[in-house]
Amino acid sequence: MLKKTLTIAGSDTSGGAGMQADLKAFQEHGTYGMVALTVVVTMDPKNWSHSVTPLPTALLQSQIDTALSTGVDAIKTGMLSTEEIIQIASKAIQKSGTDKIVIDPVMVCKGDDEVLNPGNTTAMVNYLLPYATVVTPNLFEAGQLAGVPTPKTIADMQVAAAKIHALGAKNVVIKGGKALAHDKAVDLFFNGTEFKLLETEKVASTYNHGAGCTFAASICANLANGLSVEEAVIEAKEFVSAAI
Repeated sequence: MLKKTLTIAGSDTSGGAGMQADLKAFQEHGTYGMVALTVVVTMDPKNWSHSVTPLPTALLQSQIDTALSTGVDAIKTGMLSTEEIIQIASKAIQKSGTDKIVIDPVMVCKGDDEVLNPGNTTAMVNYLLPYATVVTPNLFEAGQLAGVPTPKTIADMQVAAAKIHALGAKNVVIKGGKALAHDKAVDLFFNGTEFKLLETEKVASTYNHGAGCTFAASICANLANGLSVEEAVIEAKEFVSAAI
């Protein structure tokens, strides 16, 4: 029987990221994907600036109730645009009965540099990290969660990962990717005792919109399918690298 995976995330109208990317990744990994939609993100065709429109929280709750009633094997979170939505997601995780939880702490839209809501970081730390089987911040998000400057080196990533783990996340993957000053695309995995570098060749491509969503969704599906956390993360990185 197919494992059931739920994403609590936003809709990316361009189809590259958000729940669209999540559902594609879920299906590619052989799981049955469901969605509880938090926001709708649209883009201005003139300059591709983003507009984020939250859905009513009562509607979000109804979606969550529907999904959980079917039974869920693993949950991923994506864009949670307000503190209230973060709390709703936290309660859903607690009610779900699964301990396979992937938190993708989305704080900005790709191409933008304005944090969606400054209070979200504290809410994520308080309401999501304690339940995270894996948390998958990029460099900026890792700095925000850890309360340190944005990591620029592998040593910086290790410091941030240790701080995030201390906040409750069982496993941390900091996505350095192509942004890190390194000759390869480097992510750092930390399970609380051991750091592991995950390296792939950098790909000269602009078609990487949604890579972070796809990565986290792939981990979620892999966990649902019974892989260990480390196996789930390694396969997800290989999957995303091949996709790019």
